[in-house]
Amino acid sequence: MNGAPDAGSVELSDLIAGVNRRLDTAVETRLKPAGVRIEQFRVMASLERRDGQSMGELAPSVFVDLPTLTKIVDRMVSNGLVYRAPDPRGRRRVLVVLSDKGRRHLRELGPLVETERRQVIDTLSPSEASQLSHLLRGILS
Repeated sequence: MNGAPDAGSVELSDLIAGVNRRLDTAVETRLKPAGVRIEQFRVMASLERRDGQSMGELAPSVFVDLPTLTKIVDRMVSNGLVYRAPDPRGRRRVLVVLSDKGRRHLRELGPLVETERRQVIDTLSPSEASQLSHLLRGILS
């Protein structure tokens, strides 16, 4: 074996990237009038699921590195969508918390994002969607 990837794996990774790009572009188009980027939406959605996360806990659900996440959260703090709070379990740790404004924003934007996600998912049967979800979770873990 010469270390070169086989054509099937390159094609599969390109297909995954292509579907992701199409979905991100569609979602960004829906979010743009509200002045929200997809990464900001992901931050708010992650905090809605579990509020008060450290930057290290939040980064994987936003799919960005820590320096990029810091810039995103800084903008969100400036816009009043989230705030930073000390972690009661350790003074040196800071948690990102969803503000009331961020929660309202998420409630307004959630249906727009869900519409775009549904358009992609609805091209699959429930069985196919379940299988694909299982496979992709396996890759991410």
